[in-house]
Amino acid sequence: MKVSPRLRLALVLSLVLFGSVGASKPATAVNPMDPAVWEIGPIIAGQNYSVNMPLSPSPHPQGWSFDFPQPDKAAGHVHYLTFKHGSLTGKTRILLRYRIEAEPGVQFFPTNYPGSPSILSLYFQRRGDNWSGTGRFEAYRWWSTFRTHTPLTPGEHELLVGLEENWTAVQSSTASNNLNGFRAAIRDAERVGFAFGGGDGFGHGVYATGPARFVVTSFQVLP
Repeated sequence: MKVSPRLRLALVLSLVLFGSVGASKPATAVNPMDPAVWEIGPIIAGQNYSVNMPLSPSPHPQGWSFDFPQPDKAAGHVHYLTFKHGSLTGKTRILLRYRIEAEPGVQFFPTNYPGSPSILSLYFQRRGDNWSGTGRFEAYRWWSTFRTHTPLTPGEHELLVGLEENWTAVQSSTASNNLNGFRAAIRDAERVGFAFGGGDGFGHGVYATGPARFVVTSFQVLP
């Protein structure tokens, strides 16, 4: 069958425009046990809200670690630890195993309202967040508020959280009452990790009253 010049041109344009759709390479897998991939933040408009903290944690024989700022808020505070994971589509759980090393009597307080219990929760964030927490961006950050470590205490700990559970967003959204927003954040996730807070927010930071270290022995995003 003879192909007309017009049809031939249409076929060529189709290959140019659409031939690579679906053939893009998957993102390179990131090893969450590599401390260099993690960011201690958040960094918003050039400002790092984890005050007096390094940009990344340090290697440790059992994984990686960082030292809590101490002994008060003026010495600094740690808020978020995240890495660029990408979409959480097809994933079912996030697992964090860690150890807090501290001398007897050392306590952990929220940066704001230090009389309240400190809190550690798992966390993920949708790509393109502007950090306003308003409008559609209210459902761009999600915390495992239903399963946390509170207050922070020395010892070996584990948080295992399912991605089908009732996560909480910035203001009023939950996975139950804003399922479309939650699913969109799962599909278009960028950063995954955990957050420290208490008092007036799950990600507003904590500090220690004495020398203390946080050691991550395992972090996994599970299928």
